[in-house]
Amino acid sequence: MSLTPSAMLPLGSKAPDFTLLEPKTGVSKSLQQLKGQKATVVMFICNHCPFVIHLEQALTQLGRDYHNSGVSVIAISANDANSYHEDGPEYMAKKAIVQDYRFPYLYDESQLTAKAYKATCTPDFFLFDQELSCVYRGQFDDSRPGNNKKVTGNDLRQAIYNVVTGRGIDEKQYPSIGCNIKWKVA
Repeated sequence: MSLTPSAMLPLGSKAPDFTLLEPKTGVSKSLQQLKGQKATVVMFICNHCPFVIHLEQALTQLGRDYHNSGVSVIAISANDANSYHEDGPEYMAKKAIVQDYRFPYLYDESQLTAKAYKATCTPDFFLFDQELSCVYRGQFDDSRPGNNKKVTGNDLRQAIYNVVTGRGIDEKQYPSIGCNIKWKVA
């Protein structure tokens, strides 16, 4: 298990646009189609990372809690599926069904979306306001595999609450830590 921190996209950055395949439905979906009226969460996850697996139930709950609330939750996997087969589209579709994800789980085969977001690890979280300006990037919470801290999602949930209620941005944000994104070798 490697420890890679998120790169912390600068606050105020505009969300890079994308159109990516949702393996569960076989339909490509764009950020413009999926963005929320109040806020948009973009998270980079994958199937095999122990840091993501550690949060899996809480991510499922996050999707349920914000489903049809005006806050959009979008998951993207950008790992090289040729080297990490369990992160391939067919396994992503199964994961989305088994976990009952209420959010789209998209496949970034080219890895261009991950690069545009400056995503570096799984999980890596980004929150954008209604104008798609970055207001939060960092950790879900301070729980990690083996540190015996409860998974709460407090950091991301507080940021969502602040955006939705107009409380402003707390600039004290901590990077997410996880496995590095498995980049393709040229």
